[in-house]
Amino acid sequence: MRWSHIGISSMAFGRHVEIPLMFFASKLLSFATQPLAWVALLFAVALLCIPRKRVLGLGLGWTALALLGLLGWWPLPDAVLRALEVQYPPPAWTASPEAPEWQRYAGMVVLGGALEPAWVRAGNGQAALNDGAERMTVPVVLMRQHPQLRLLFTGGEGELHTTGEPDAVQAREFFEGMGVPAQRMQFEGASRTTYENAVLSAAMPGVDKTRPWLLVTSAWHMPRALAAFRATGWNVTPYPVDYRTGTRTPWTEYSLAKSLWRWQIALHEWVGLLAYRVAGRA
Repeated sequence: MRWSHIGISSMAFGRHVEIPLMFFASKLLSFATQPLAWVALLFAVALLCIPRKRVLGLGLGWTALALLGLLGWWPLPDAVLRALEVQYPPPAWTASPEAPEWQRYAGMVVLGGALEPAWVRAGNGQAALNDGAERMTVPVVLMRQHPQLRLLFTGGEGELHTTGEPDAVQAREFFEGMGVPAQRMQFEGASRTTYENAVLSAAMPGVDKTRPWLLVTSAWHMPRALAAFRATGWNVTPYPVDYRTGTRTPWTEYSLAKSLWRWQIALHEWVGLLAYRVAGRA
């Protein structure tokens, strides 16, 4: 298959598959799966109850405080997150760069989500990677090891406040800066959700979703991403990166800040996966 270099998809500022209401609903889901919001709500209700129902108010307040303390115990969110990450390990043959299976693949689909919003880099113009950087760095290694592979990056603006610059713009600058040849890459910049990643990537010029592709995304995101891509007819093999958990977490580990972030990731993915299945998108 011959690819021509396309900087950003012509659909980058065009139509979206999902209506704005669905995108907004996904943002509400992100807020609803933040455990700190639950604690804040409990405290708020407790304060409202104390003037008239003191015992109930104090009980809710102590419950909120206990919940806040429990949320910081690291092994708990790791167990929930690990249940996502272990579902789709990379195929055993991917451990060897010389494995003949590599030759079967048309390329890799790399999902966005590893770049900071455009407004973060507005002051310096540099592509800014977040804590999911392996989504960007691992494909660079694979592209160097396997010159026959193509890279299809998919990612638009995932923020409610738009700047007009999708992730695909930063991604192109990053990959070209890392020495990946432009003629081996293609970028889709209109998608805002995982489902749109799958649908809009398939509509890119020269892309045949029935051929074997590697799907590169965070291990905790892989169950939902793989389900969405396969539901839309993609022939993809999971290549998870950005693992957040190991085989076990020491029971002595405690960090409220780190644990809250893990809780949010895990709960968002589990609820999102359920929502995709109910909506027929997985």
